Amino acid sequence: MNNSRKRVLSGIQPTHDSFHLGNHLGAVKNWVAMQDENDSFYCVVDLHSLTVETDPKVLRNRSMVSVAQLLALGLDPAKCTLFLQSQVPAHNQLAWIMECMTGFGEAGRMTQFKDKSSKNGADRTVVGLFTYPMLMAADILLYQADFVPVGEDQRQHIELTRDLGQRFNSKYGQTFQIPAPYIMKAGAKINDLQEPTSKMSKSSPSQTGVINILDTPEVNAKKIKSAVTDTGREVIFDEVSKPGVSNLLTIHSTISGQSIPELEEYFSGKGYGDLKSSVAEVVVDFLNPVRVRVNELLAEPAYLHSVLKLGAEKAEVVANQTLKQTYEALGLVPRD
Repeated sequence: MNNSRKRVLSGIQPTHDSFHLGNHLGAVKNWVAMQDENDSFYCVVDLHSLTVETDPKVLRNRSMVSVAQLLALGLDPAKCTLFLQSQVPAHNQLAWIMECMTGFGEAGRMTQFKDKSSKNGADRTVVGLFTYPMLMAADILLYQADFVPVGEDQRQHIELTRDLGQRFNSKYGQTFQIPAPYIMKAGAKINDLQEPTSKMSKSSPSQTGVINILDTPEVNAKKIKSAVTDTGREVIFDEVSKPGVSNLLTIHSTISGQSIPELEEYFSGKGYGDLKSSVAEVVVDFLNPVRVRVNELLAEPAYLHSVLKLGAEKAEVVANQTLKQTYEALGLVPRD
């Protein structure tokens, strides 16, 4: 590895049949840009998805669809390491170490656990949801990552990872690189078309405001043309008084490359219908070839498996070395 290149690690869950536009503009687009200048490790975190009960066939299919989408959106196996979390056993092995380094109260203060467990009730909350942040810490620390590109909602988990890494290093000697969070901001927040003050999300109760990458052009165009706007007719960017229009302008700008002021000038004197039609056009033009490429890749399962095999092998070289150092630091007896 070129020592001047920084190590980057990030992951995405295969919890739905399609990524949505916010996943791409808020995360994957940044991953693609970062793979050229960094030693990048990108992981489909299929083990994390087990905190929600799912059909085995559905999970397997969603994992492969996720890989195909990442490739179609621009990840290049020659430039980055793309792999499935479950295919690198060291993730689970280091996760147990992280669980043993984490206080019970510390884990219980994780916002996502508190929110989901209070909603579902204790009897319907699995232990994996409680220990999820420790597995996430293991995911990151295994690869000695310098940066972890994540959304603002994951900041707390990154801080826990940093705390656990520093705690281990202080107690057992320098073992882990302490990662810095790389909070993605530019173009990162794409909101729901029907709830423009809320982030576009796969877990939204209604999918009518979510632009799915693998939906047909007709479906996505209809969703955009049915987007909630605001009172008045003026097309200007104002997130407070015009969140719906601002969201549509953000989507257009992020895909087309035109600045918000340029778009405001272009739509001066035009109405919301013109804006929606233009946004639908740029989104469909961008997503249609991606959808076609995903279907082509899914028709070549042998190729996808070869990409994952290579990725797992590359990931294991780094992960197994970190795990070996961790075990040595703890005093665990080596097998050989």
